[in-house]
Amino acid sequence: MKILVVEDDAVTNLMLNKYLAELDFEVVTASDGLQGWGFFCQEDIHFVITDWMMPGMDGLELIKKIRDRNEKTYCYIILLTAKNDQEEIVEGISGGADDYIVKPFHKEELAVRVRAGQRVNKLQEELFETNKEQKKLIIELKDALSRIKKLSGLLPICASCKKIRDDEGYWNQIELYISNHSEAEFSHGICPVCAKKLYPDFYNDKA
Repeated sequence: MKILVVEDDAVTNLMLNKYLAELDFEVVTASDGLQGWGFFCQEDIHFVITDWMMPGMDGLELIKKIRDRNEKTYCYIILLTAKNDQEEIVEGISGGADDYIVKPFHKEELAVRVRAGQRVNKLQEELFETNKEQKKLIIELKDALSRIKKLSGLLPICASCKKIRDDEGYWNQIELYISNHSEAEFSHGICPVCAKKLYPDFYNDKA
């Protein structure tokens, strides 16, 4: 998985790169929010770790732009901050972050929180695929229902020749009408009753 790291402190940036590489992640690094936003728009990224306090565009501004982009695939965001006040943490989560890490952080804590984000992303992907399959099934069911409805309702049929009158007022042979309004195909034969009427000599000889 690819992770975008947005951090203006060079030392912290290097630490994140090293730790995430050890966890087998492909890391894309940015030194500020504006550069991070550019990478996010260019790359296929669904996981972001961003610092809060940065010059130009800060972490909350970056998060808001990511959320406003409304990607089909969810982006999990961890906010990296030196703020440890409860109200400020609530502000960060309310601003669109999924989780936070307070600096200075431990390697093990980073790993746990990133793995949790991975699980969330995986569930989101599975949900997205399930929804795609459901939409496909709904379309198929609607199509099937539309075909079934073609043969529903009252059909005008001649009591003598058994022809069916279509919606335009034309009379059609019953097999032609059914073929045009369903996926049924006909294999013609002769029933025993009709066979006796059509070939009486053959049946009399057998008797």
